[in-house]
Order: sequence, then structure tokens, then C-alpha cells
Amino acid sequence: MNCNKAIDKKIFFIIRFSVNKMNKKSYVIGGYVRDFLIGKNVCKKVYIVTVGDCIKLAKKVCEKLDHKHKINIFSYFGTAIIKYNNLNIEFISANKRCSEFKKKIYFTINTLAISLNNLNYGKLIDSFGGLFDIMKNKIKSTIDSYDSLRMIRAIRFYNEFNFKNDNLSIHYKIQIMKILSIERILYEFNKILLSNKPSTGIFYLYKIGLLSIILPELRNLKGIENKKKFTHKDNFLHTLEVVDNITIYTNKIWLIWAALLHDIGKSITKKYIPNFGWTFHSHELIGSKMITSIFERLKLPKKKYIKYVKKIIKYSSRPITLISYTATDSSIRRLLFDIGDDIEDLILMCQSDITTKNYIKKIQYKKNLNLLKLKLQKVEEKDKKWVSPISGYHIMNIFGINPCKEIGIIKNILKYAIMNGIIPNSFEKANLFILEIGKKIL
Repeated sequence: MNCNKAIDKKIFFIIRFSVNKMNKKSYVIGGYVRDFLIGKNVCKKVYIVTVGDCIKLAKKVCEKLDHKHKINIFSYFGTAIIKYNNLNIEFISANKRCSEFKKKIYFTINTLAISLNNLNYGKLIDSFGGLFDIMKNKIKSTIDSYDSLRMIRAIRFYNEFNFKNDNLSIHYKIQIMKILSIERILYEFNKILLSNKPSTGIFYLYKIGLLSIILPELRNLKGIENKKKFTHKDNFLHTLEVVDNITIYTNKIWLIWAALLHDIGKSITKKYIPNFGWTFHSHELIGSKMITSIFERLKLPKKKYIKYVKKIIKYSSRPITLISYTATDSSIRRLLFDIGDDIEDLILMCQSDITTKNYIKKIQYKKNLNLLKLKLQKVEEKDKKWVSPISGYHIMNIFGINPCKEIGIIKNILKYAIMNGIIPNSFEKANLFILEIGKKIL
């Protein structure tokens, strides 16, 4: 099979010229070749495997390119990278034969290579039957066993390429699973979350038992319980629907994480009340408090994103209480005050949380959310015209401080108090108010 179309770029002709001048052999291998054959957007990372000195080849290639293209050499790993337009081209050495290098690759579909040699330029090299596996929508390991990383990566590929997973029998080998590096596991897990339909990958993680190790809090939502004709929905399957919904509108990974974890408090707060049914009171608050331990266990970046995820989960049901026509400006302002700049993300979370199969109810919920958006917009426009009776300079003079973020905090608290009728809009009352607030903050 000839794949000239895949390498019909200037960079590949330069590599061909350089490698043949060295009298060596080189191949394009990995995701770039796989994606070309599958027919999806081609991978931006290109691996060039050379039987010989790859750094020497990379230098020769870089000499032929414009000066704007730089080479990064990693002597410790024996590799080199050239950024060429939108491609990251990594040069790797296969000391003896390319087929030996391929054995280190996880899956057969990634062992597919295209020759860059004069004798068979553009020829597809398929040592492990990767092309057959692509035709059969099959992910097959290059070795007989699966470690945990290989399993989750296989699931990610099934999800990403929309392959059927009937042939993936790794759940029979769960006993050999060992979590080696949580960072590498999460790299693959995040890829699943950013796919077109994350639920497919997450459900298979549940099916093979990996989800119980990565996120037992999510796994604990699975199941339906009946008591005296009262039942509740499967909150695990509901969560998967919510995650699928939110990925239609956004690729913000931490908003997707918030959607994934928004109901984890339900497994703890679930309660049956006779003659009433099942309740999950305060599950949002409890769920937000569970986030800290999850971030610590999974080594997620706490400083930057934990507050955001906790806030989205904590207030995930608040907008629903404000969708009636009787909701006051004061209650709208409290929401804006609590959620801050993340209000659009919160509304998107609520929109994605609509999973009812009743078409009339679904339309009504969406209309209510649109009504809430209009109310938010009107309150924000009204508040923009508001002028504070106290300036930032006055606050600095009273407390003898220089410009700092605390001044903004005091002004926001003052605005909230006046707009919600807690104090009158007068200089005297506002001055007394900020004196009390300043003692607590400064």
C-alpha cells in the first residue's frame, strides 16, 4: 500500500534527502500514520524513527529549513525535536531494526510506519497487522498482557476513534493491574473527558473495574434502589449524560471535571422518607467538600483549579431556585456575588444537567434557564449604572493603606449591602459600614 499522500509535505522530502545521503533508513511511525489511515484529523506529533544516529539526522534536516525553525536536542534521551509549522517532529533512534523499536509501542495500530527511503518511499510498513485491526475497529496490544496504563489508553482510543469495544478483553486481566503513575493515568483520563462522547470511555472504565480505583466516589453513584414503590434514578448514568452534554458546548477541562463530580455527594446524603420517597438534601455542599481529598489523592493542581471546581459544584443547583418569575433582584445579586466571573460556566452546567426524557419538561427547563439569563443580564446592567457613595481613595485614607485587592473586596461588600437593602445608600451609613468591615478584613 502506498501512502505518498500522507507525506506530501516539504519536511518529509527534506528528511528523505537527508537520510538517504547518510545511507540510513528512516520511517514515519505512530499516531500520524494511524490517523491518516483512519481518516481523521492527522495527529500533530510526528515520530521519525531512524536506524542510526537520529540527532545527526535532525541536525541535517534543520540545516535545510528556514532559520525560524529551531532544533531542540535531548542528549540524555537521545532524541531531537523540530517544530515545523503546526507539526512537532521528534527524531528517535532504533539502534538495530525498526521492528525492534515497534515492540516498545503499546498497540498494533500505532506500529504502522511509512517509509522515507528512496527504494520504497511512501510504502506502508505493517509488521504487527495494525491495518487489519483498524479495518476491524480493534485495539490490540503488541504484547500479551495489559498494565493499567495500557488498559486506560486502549479505552481512550476506542472512545476517540469510535471503535466497538466487543473485542477488548482486558477486563479478564484486571488481576494484573497495578497503578504505576497517577499522572500518566490522568493524562489518558483527561483525553477521554475531552473526547466527543466521554461517557463511552468512562462506562468502560467502570465495567473493567478501573473506575473504582481512580474515582470510587463516582463509582458509588451506580445503581437504583426501590422502597415501597419509590425509586430514584441511576445517578451514575445521569452523570455520564451530563458530561456528554457539557462537552458539546465547552472544552474547559475543569468545568468538565465539575460536571463529572457534581453529584458525588448523593451517595452520602441519600435518604428514604416514608410516604415521600428519596431525598439528597445538601448533596451539592457535601460534594464540594469531598473535592479536596479527591484532588489530593489524584495529585490534581489544587492551587489553581480546586476553588473553581468546588464553587461550581456547591452552587450547581442554585440557579434552579431562581428560575421563577417571583425571583427578586436581591436573590439574583447574591448568586452573582457568590459565583463571580464564573456565572456563565455555572449556567452551562445547569443546562447540561437537564437529562429528562420528557420532551415538554426539557423545553420548559430550557425556557426557564433563558429567563434566568435575561434576569441576570438586567440586574448586571442596572448595577453598572450604580455609583458608590464611598471611593477607593476614601477607604485608603481612612485605613492609611496603599492600593491593594482588599479595597476592591470592601467595595464589593459595600455594594452588595446597599443593593440588597441591608444599609441605606448614604455616605454616613456607608462610612460606618466600611469601618466595621475594614476591621475584619484588614
